[in-house]
Amino acid sequence: MYFGLLIAFVPLCLGYLITFKNQQWITKINKTLSWMVYFILFLMGSELAHLDNLQDNLQTILFYAGVLFICTFGGNFIFLMLFDIFLPWQTSDTKQDIGSRFKMILESLRVCIALILGFIAGLIPLFIWQYNEDITKIVLVFLLLLVGIQLRSNNISLKQILLSKVGIATTIIVIISTFLGGIIAALIFNQPIRVGLAMSSGFGWYSLSGLLMTEAHGAIIGSATFLNDILRELCAIILIPSLIKRYKLTALGLCGATSMDFTLPMLQKGAGIMIVPSAIVQGFLLTLIMPIFMTLFNYGYFF
Repeated sequence: MYFGLLIAFVPLCLGYLITFKNQQWITKINKTLSWMVYFILFLMGSELAHLDNLQDNLQTILFYAGVLFICTFGGNFIFLMLFDIFLPWQTSDTKQDIGSRFKMILESLRVCIALILGFIAGLIPLFIWQYNEDITKIVLVFLLLLVGIQLRSNNISLKQILLSKVGIATTIIVIISTFLGGIIAALIFNQPIRVGLAMSSGFGWYSLSGLLMTEAHGAIIGSATFLNDILRELCAIILIPSLIKRYKLTALGLCGATSMDFTLPMLQKGAGIMIVPSAIVQGFLLTLIMPIFMTLFNYGYFF
């Protein structure tokens, strides 16, 4: 139990204490993180290939992912939309083109390709698969260390976070509505409440959420969590152009943790530069608390 907490907290905190001012090093860290995401998903795919009764388990994975997504993303949408209607956020209009949604969707689908390749490789009887769990833990520690460094490289001070009322507000709404959805999903799954809360607390960070849940509950729960978070990213990309002009808070909140990186360009193009600080703060906070919440729920500190 304590090892699970340490493996999540210590590397993230250590990474956050490391400061890189050289832009070339920051770029290298970002590229390394991108490649590590694909490697992690490759490992998840290989674990999936070793499941017994794969066909039945695949149906379970899709059922879990579908229900979880409807409950969490649907809850986010309803709560954020109500917030947008009663307390709309007015920013200066922009005439920038949103860009190609199709291109960004293809970018997201690349992670699914990595998962599929891992599954295919896992079907090949190789001795290295017996070390899969150990490799996964090493990769997890290194990933969190780099994420901590990446968060620090954004130079977000406590003052900037406290001043971004919009970023804090959308973060709180996303957390509350996501956890409510996770509780409902857990009741439908007939799983402990803490499992539903853990599955829902990825906030769109699919690479880490799938890995942590696989470590704690096995490949079925881990794969369902991953699919839920990748669906969030895909649906956010699809919905941003339709929502961003009139419902800015909804468009921002639905992006979850990705508002700091992957979906940030779309948000900026649609709503202008004024949305960027709030988007970064929301993404920063959700990225920071995600492994904390998920680890605490996984190891039974709540419920």
